[in-house]
Amino acid sequence: MINAAVRLIRVILCSMLVLLLSGCITNAINNSGNSSGFKLSNLAKTEIDSVTDMHIREIRRLSRELAIKLYKRNPKELAKAPPGTTLETRINQLFGNPRAKGFSELRGADGISAIPVSFADDFQGDRVFALMAGISGMLHAAYNHQDEFFILDEIDHQKLYNSARNLEAIAWQLNNRRDSSGGLYILSNGTSPEGIRNLSYERIFGKLISLQDMMALLIADTTNRTITKVVHSAASMTLLPI
Repeated sequence: MINAAVRLIRVILCSMLVLLLSGCITNAINNSGNSSGFKLSNLAKTEIDSVTDMHIREIRRLSRELAIKLYKRNPKELAKAPPGTTLETRINQLFGNPRAKGFSELRGADGISAIPVSFADDFQGDRVFALMAGISGMLHAAYNHQDEFFILDEIDHQKLYNSARNLEAIAWQLNNRRDSSGGLYILSNGTSPEGIRNLSYERIFGKLISLQDMMALLIADTTNRTITKVVHSAASMTLLPI
């Protein structure tokens, strides 16, 4: 209730600011005769808010790309989904607006709690969906489950840093965790019969990690706070809290 009240107060204050400034902007637009590229919501944003929004959009794009690539590499996983489920259905579940929280077929798991499900021996469902529900949910949580930021919104630099370390651990697990028969739970990077290595999955993870680290540093710098560096092995099965 307290969080909801605080959020409501922030929205009201932002709305008041928009109303106060909209008259000035309207006059400026009328005088110039050019409203190209202007959105009223931009009045309630700082530069750091706009940068954050851009990071979120890029993270969603890369996560979506990763999900599609993993499904193409592991078509048998989509076949484990409920009847009638298509790739488009899965993408909408993972990246729809608003994003769904908690999935019954994953035992109610989402975010970092869904990651172990994707590598569990007794899990008979769609492992790619479990993995991407974990990754996308974790990244969404790192940005307070928001898709857009405004003047009075805050963001935790430590959550951003922790999510980057978790991505390193998830990437390691994806490439190394094997089932009882010795096969990888989920296929990703590999080598073709001609000896050509496919590291496109690793590159996507690298971009996501860099974006989260960069954002963590930026927020820490603008708020005069220090990131608590954690000694966290990439091979660790334990994920940092978000």
